[in-house]
Amino acid sequence: MKNLKDLGERKVIELIWKRIRKFPKIFPENVLDDVSAIEIDNDVLAVLKTDMLVESTDVPPQMSFWQIGRKAVVMNVSDMAAKGVKPIAMLVSLGLPKNLTKKEIEELIDGIEETAKEYGMYIVGGDTNEAKEIIVDCFLFGLCKKEEFVSRRGAKPGDILAVTGEFGKTAAGLKMLLEGMDAPEDISKSLLDSVLMPKAKLKEGLALAKSGVITSCIDSSDGLAWSLYELSKASNVGFILDRIPVAPEVLVFAEIHDLSAFELCFYGGEEYELVFTVKPEFWSSAVKAVESVGSHIIKIGVVIEEPKIEVLVDGKRITVEAKGWEHFKS
Repeated sequence: MKNLKDLGERKVIELIWKRIRKFPKIFPENVLDDVSAIEIDNDVLAVLKTDMLVESTDVPPQMSFWQIGRKAVVMNVSDMAAKGVKPIAMLVSLGLPKNLTKKEIEELIDGIEETAKEYGMYIVGGDTNEAKEIIVDCFLFGLCKKEEFVSRRGAKPGDILAVTGEFGKTAAGLKMLLEGMDAPEDISKSLLDSVLMPKAKLKEGLALAKSGVITSCIDSSDGLAWSLYELSKASNVGFILDRIPVAPEVLVFAEIHDLSAFELCFYGGEEYELVFTVKPEFWSSAVKAVESVGSHIIKIGVVIEEPKIEVLVDGKRITVEAKGWEHFKS
C-alpha cells in the first residue's frame, strides 16, 4: 500500500479532491489551482486562499520570528497575485509550542501584522492552539471581477512566456544557510534576503490582470521548472525557452562553488515570482502595465503545441525536468 511519501503532495490533493462534494458555484477555471473562487453574482468572484507554514519544512534555523511571520503572509499573497486578486482580509491560525516566550510571540505577530499591512490587508480573526512546532496558517479573502481572474488554463501556442524577475537566488541563499557555503560580500545580502525577506509580486499581478492581456499565470514558489510543468498541464501546451532567467549573483555563486546555475535557476523554490503567458500582439501593453507600478517583466520563451519544456542553449535543446519542491517527497 502506498504511503504519503510514495504519493507526493499533488497526488494527495487529487485524492482529496475526488472524495469531496463540489460546491455548485465554484468558479470552474480554478479547479486544483492555488486559490479557490466562488461566484457571488454574475460579475464578481469571492476568492479564497490558505497556505500553511510549518517550522520543520519552511523555516531555516537563521530565520527570526519576525521573518517567520512575514514569510507566512508572503507565501499566501503570492498565489493571490498570480490570479490578479487583491486580498483584503486575513484569518490567522497559530500552532505554538508552549516554551515560546512572550517576546518571541510578539515578534511573530508583528511580522504577520506588518506584512499584512504592506499588502493592504487586515487581520480579522483566527485561532491559537498548542503544537510541537510553530505553525502559521493564513486564510486570505479577496474580491475580483470575473473577467479579471487569471487562470492557469488559458495559454495558447504562440503566446509569449514571461516572468516578473530572475531566479536562483533563493536556492543559493538556502545553500548558504543550510550548507554553510559562503559568497562574496557584494552578493551575500541579496542571496540571503531572497530567503529571509521574501516579497510577493502583488502589484505586478494586479497590473497584469487589469491589463487583460495575459492568458495564464502561476506563482513560482515550487520552483521555475515545476511552475512551467503546472502551466503546461493546465493549458495542455509546452514551452520553448530561449532565455534562462538566472540572476547575475547566482552565476557568480555557482562558479565559486562549482555548481550548475541551470539547476539553481530551475529547480530551487520559494521564489515568489510570477510565471505567465501573454498574447504576442499585446506584449508592449503588458510591459507598460508593469512599468506603471515601478517594476518590469522578462520575456523568456514561447508557448508551443507539443506538451514538452525545453531550453535553447547554444543551438541545442535541453529538456527541463519535471522536478522541484513537493511536500512528502522532497
